[in-house]
Amino acid sequence: MEVILTKVILAIIAIERNSVTSGSVPIFYAKDEAEQEKIAIVLSRVTEGVIHELENGVKILIKH
Repeated sequence: MEVILTKVILAIIAIERNSVTSGSVPIFYAKDEAEQEKIAIVLSRVTEGVIHELENGVKILIKH
């Protein structure tokens, strides 16, 4: 039997350190929105993940 994970959070990209607590997913902190977008795009290309923006300014990278 083969087990395949779907819809997995690969990474979190945040600007403010107090907006995200530590967990089992890598967290990348950016100095501003431009750097946050750049990090998210590069990670999405490397991992073939999809970027989702949360309302609190945090972006998550999901593998669908």
